[in-house]
Amino acid sequence: MTICIFSSQRKKTMFNAKEFWNRRFQEHIKETSRYLKYIFNGHIAIAMFFFISALAYYYQQWLLTVPKDFPTEWIVGIIFGMAVSYSPVRTLLKEPDLVFLLPAEYKLGDYFKRSLVYSFIVQLYVILLVAAALGPLYFTTFPALGMNYYLGMIGFMLVIKLINMMANWWMLKERDKNIRQTDLFVRTLLSIVFFFFLAQGNQLFSIITGSLLLIVVLYIYSLAHKKAGLVFDLLIEKDQARMRTFYRIANMFTDVPHLKNPIKKRHALVQLFTQGVPFRQSQSFTYLYRITFIRSSDYLGMYFRLMVVGGLAIWFVPNVWIKAAFAFLFLYLSAFQMMSLWNHHRTIAWVDIYPVDKEAKQRAMVQFLRQLMILQTFLFTLLFIIQWNPVGILITAVGGTVFSLAFIKSYVKPRIV
Repeated sequence: MTICIFSSQRKKTMFNAKEFWNRRFQEHIKETSRYLKYIFNGHIAIAMFFFISALAYYYQQWLLTVPKDFPTEWIVGIIFGMAVSYSPVRTLLKEPDLVFLLPAEYKLGDYFKRSLVYSFIVQLYVILLVAAALGPLYFTTFPALGMNYYLGMIGFMLVIKLINMMANWWMLKERDKNIRQTDLFVRTLLSIVFFFFLAQGNQLFSIITGSLLLIVVLYIYSLAHKKAGLVFDLLIEKDQARMRTFYRIANMFTDVPHLKNPIKKRHALVQLFTQGVPFRQSQSFTYLYRITFIRSSDYLGMYFRLMVVGGLAIWFVPNVWIKAAFAFLFLYLSAFQMMSLWNHHRTIAWVDIYPVDKEAKQRAMVQFLRQLMILQTFLFTLLFIIQWNPVGILITAVGGTVFSLAFIKSYVKPRIV
């Protein structure tokens, strides 16, 4: 009787991989959805809708004049190949699992199968976006191949995506980073060449390239099964790196308290941005915001990327009014993202005991943000000067300056109190 009771209790406390996965998955969805609602807020949604609509319109206009010798097969091959080759596996593992899950490693088969299925499904949006974006260009360049052929290419994308994901999973048993990078390079190259030939309609060479890719993947499978077991620390490191990337993006829209931001020295840029700051107590936060902007891994990169994308839109869009609209849009996006500088040091107690009043902190933030917006306005205006568009120069220079000052006064100041 005692043995039966003990056996029953033991069954109840046995590790259940399915339940463990469901619990981790629910925690993951709760955590990501918490920040996604801030990322895709009303402001960003409107800006993205405007940007995508304008891009789609001019993309359609450009297709009417695309030359017959345009290298569409290379573009399709490179983009399709890279889309299917980058196939990370989300295991949702955490640091304590390195200790507590090791004894149950042999029971985790069902858990990792569900991780693979989830990873494959969640990455399908990349396939769909890429296929939808390149479809019009492909039909314009290769009208004879038709819709059914292109749908067949999308089907091959799904198959090769799955093959690459399995290869990536098996390679996670390999500790040597150089071997993993070499494997990824070879599979990416073969995937690009496969879709290059497939886009041309050269089915013979695509079959040969696809066979070579399959041979490489089977070789990876044979090597992986000679390894002793899973490399838990590598799995956790990979998963944490992807979550850090997500948190860095979310931190541009809202506070992420547990985000660990890497700091970069960037001595030359720090000296350039701080050499004009007077050595006075009232300028403490001016100095602090400037070095934070330069040395943090978020702000400088985001500001530069938004400025480059906005500049490219201004340069290539033919209509002057749409050019100006893009200038204002990216001015707004840049200022909106840089506002998170205000809360960057919120968890550091030393900042709260600076012998500087809060008004000085606010003035420093407002002044620095204004300078960033004026600098961006100047650079956008410079593009109009290079193209010599007097109407665009006037609208961007005057309108951008007025918009910057009005945005600071009406939107930024009430929110940094």
